[in-house]
Amino acid sequence: MSFLDILVKRKLIGENDVSPIVEESKNSGLSLDEVLNRRGIAEADILTAKGEYMQIPTRDLSEVEIPYDILKYIPEESAMHYEIIPLDLKDGVLEVGIVNPDNIEARDALNFISSKLNMPFKFFLISETDFSRIAETYKGLSGQVTKALSEFETEMSDEEKEIEREKKEEKAAAEAGPGQGPQVVGDIVEDAPVTKIVATILRYAIEGGASDVHIEHMKDKVRVRFRVDGVLNTSLILPVKVHPAVVARIKVLSNMKLDEKRKPQDGRFSAHIDGRKIDFRISTFPAYYGEKIVMRILDEERGVKDIDQIGITPENLKLIMDAIDRPYGMILISGPTGSGKTTTLYSMLKEVDKEEMNVLSLEDPVEYNIDGMSQSQVRPEIGYTFASGLRTTLRQDPDIIMVGEIRDKETAQLAVQAALTGHLVFSTIHTNDSIGIIPRLIDMGVDPYLIAPTLILGMAQRLVGTIPPSGGTPLPVDGSLKIMFDKEFEDLPEEYRNKIAFPKEVLGIKPTPEYPKGTHGRAAVFEAFKMDRELEAVILKEPTDIAIRKYLRNKGMLTLKEDAILKVFRGEVPVEEINKL
Repeated sequence: MSFLDILVKRKLIGENDVSPIVEESKNSGLSLDEVLNRRGIAEADILTAKGEYMQIPTRDLSEVEIPYDILKYIPEESAMHYEIIPLDLKDGVLEVGIVNPDNIEARDALNFISSKLNMPFKFFLISETDFSRIAETYKGLSGQVTKALSEFETEMSDEEKEIEREKKEEKAAAEAGPGQGPQVVGDIVEDAPVTKIVATILRYAIEGGASDVHIEHMKDKVRVRFRVDGVLNTSLILPVKVHPAVVARIKVLSNMKLDEKRKPQDGRFSAHIDGRKIDFRISTFPAYYGEKIVMRILDEERGVKDIDQIGITPENLKLIMDAIDRPYGMILISGPTGSGKTTTLYSMLKEVDKEEMNVLSLEDPVEYNIDGMSQSQVRPEIGYTFASGLRTTLRQDPDIIMVGEIRDKETAQLAVQAALTGHLVFSTIHTNDSIGIIPRLIDMGVDPYLIAPTLILGMAQRLVGTIPPSGGTPLPVDGSLKIMFDKEFEDLPEEYRNKIAFPKEVLGIKPTPEYPKGTHGRAAVFEAFKMDRELEAVILKEPTDIAIRKYLRNKGMLTLKEDAILKVFRGEVPVEEINKL
């Protein structure tokens, strides 16, 4: 009897499948687990069956974080060689995950480690996938940080020494006088243990394509999370004792006050990593157990793309280029925080002639520097808001003005007045879709008769995951999938609907070890409309969502969801991403 027989008993495979599975494993060189996975058997079911067969308890580690204080019990080299991972310490017993309990060498190694620690251990069967995932953290980010933490424990027995050193650096920086712009540090890797920890975290965040790093005190541990493709994932667990020193190090880099822990602070610094300059925007937040740090990574190489490289359809691209060529008016992009609105505005501004035009921007904060454009960061705490900055900007003889966000009545009215008086104004606004821009402006106190002649382009955008290089799962466009597509386009006039080519199959999410989420990177989806005389009449007569939507739909405007569907048809986006819109 083998664990395959248990799978048969549970009706996960048939009796006639056992021999072919074993044969396939022998001929292909794949493990039985891999062959079963190929046949659609869930890894959790395989693990449970193996545990029952071997009479060993199992442990699912898919959402488990292994803290540094536990990892240090088994050296990295031993963990990698014997495929064993320390999981927890309970009642003086070290719980250990093992991939192959029949490995005598692994058992001998654990007996040796147990005697050296004077600590008994208990086995738990874990899957190869879970081991590989934790091992990557073990030997990568955690490995380097673990080494630095060991140095921290031996060299910095009193963490206050590190904080005192940071205070001296801050004092020296203050005595040197105010710098011009954010602090620039050279090579981010230095010798001090805490500096190594911070440097390693930032380096791995950049290499992993993270947009943000979150460092937060969780009472009994410090959690480090990376936001990749819009999703936060825990990448590292640090001991609580290093939290003050890590926060102090980041504060010094970004010229913040070390002794101010009661209210939020903002700062930024730049560092040279792998031969390129990376900007970091820092925010502190006084949480219950200690300050939380969020670091936004601004990599200019990944930053501003050309307007034709951000996934805009030819129809919407023409609307944008026509709007940019206008001498005056207002271009507004809507969407929630983190939907890429500012990045799209930057791409538009790359297209304007900054040699013959005076281009100014008011931002909060300045994310990327664009050559030929004067960029200014607003500071509400000293009274320098979008509204007050916009008044000043109008005295600077501008041709084009970018306002980071229209968030109040005063800014909205000033932006409209600027557009009326011969300026081209770019800005963002928070609404659910592009059509909502017009009612939102009216809610802010802008008269409908002023919106019609000033708003030349309204847009909305969101971000969706894209198909990774490993590809997706082919899905036939029939049944419920075809019904869903047909229903989405059913109210689109026939002359526009006939231009859409429905494919015979699309791609769905296909998780792989390299891309476990089944997506890699993100693409923007858009909807856009331009102002014309008929739309002006609708706004003046009945400026409601329903009336505006009916007119624009009859003109062939596609929604955000439909733009995503077209990207699904082209094999760029998995079909599951449509449900996020």
